[in-house]
Amino acid sequence: MTAPTKPMQSTAADTPSAHSALHEPVITWFEDHARDLPWRRPEAGAWGVMVSEFMLQQTPVARVLPVYEQWMARWPRPADLAEEAPGEAVRAWGRLGYPRRALRLHGAALAITERHGGDVPAQHAQLLALPGIGEYTAAAVASFAYGQRHAVLDTNVRRVFARAVTGSQYPPNATTAAERKLARALLPEEERTAARWAAASMELGAVLCTARNENCGACPISGQCAWRLAGKPEHVGPPRRTQSYAGTDRQVRGKLLAVLRESPGPVPRAALERVWDDRIQRARALDGLVSDGLVEPLPGGLYRLPTGPPSGQKP
Repeated sequence: MTAPTKPMQSTAADTPSAHSALHEPVITWFEDHARDLPWRRPEAGAWGVMVSEFMLQQTPVARVLPVYEQWMARWPRPADLAEEAPGEAVRAWGRLGYPRRALRLHGAALAITERHGGDVPAQHAQLLALPGIGEYTAAAVASFAYGQRHAVLDTNVRRVFARAVTGSQYPPNATTAAERKLARALLPEEERTAARWAAASMELGAVLCTARNENCGACPISGQCAWRLAGKPEHVGPPRRTQSYAGTDRQVRGKLLAVLRESPGPVPRAALERVWDDRIQRARALDGLVSDGLVEPLPGGLYRLPTGPPSGQKP
């Protein structure tokens, strides 16, 4: 069996002039083919963009859409969510997974209401100072909602840059300093163009330059893509991480939360014990939910979704 070819370390595409040549075809393609998603519509506003960014982390668009639309209908402004108990955010999160995102979004809504008069701040530093907001989300909201110039690096963008510029089939498992440097180098100088580039390169990775079954025939930059021009060498390096679910603590946590979400009031421990046979794993998962602030224990062996922030936590 022939050994896989190593990815190219330096290519003709990895030059400033080649970088700028990527912008126009990708942005033009995006303007013609962008999906009509509710958080991209003007009426969504910065809050709609922020909600979508929380929900879309590690979750496909198809799963997010119905939950997003219900969420925005119920809580069209940060203040609307801030008025509710955090447990209601967890309940409305449904089966999107990683429910701590719901608590973080609730915490961000509280902070926006208290610090910024209910309006999602436009400044990157103010966004980054909100609870639950990291570098990616701050850059995404500033770029997509306010048209600012920021490097927005999600998995899809990283894959596009790895293939088109560095000639690698996949990006590293974790974002590297080299990737951040490349993303900054690829940013168009004009602010609005940079914001469109951020959205367009992300869409390209989500729709055409996918992890599997890439559609090079429809790609607007296939003629410049270092990976395609090199003959699509197979990935070399540490194996790509895959996420299992069945039988994990994550699955047990999800089953426990499902019981609590479906109950209008506190749930006895006996009801939670019925969802998983392994007593030790079940107890570990429940303790983790309590520790994460997703579940509140009550006297008498009862449990409920949280009614306030975890002890000692401020918005």
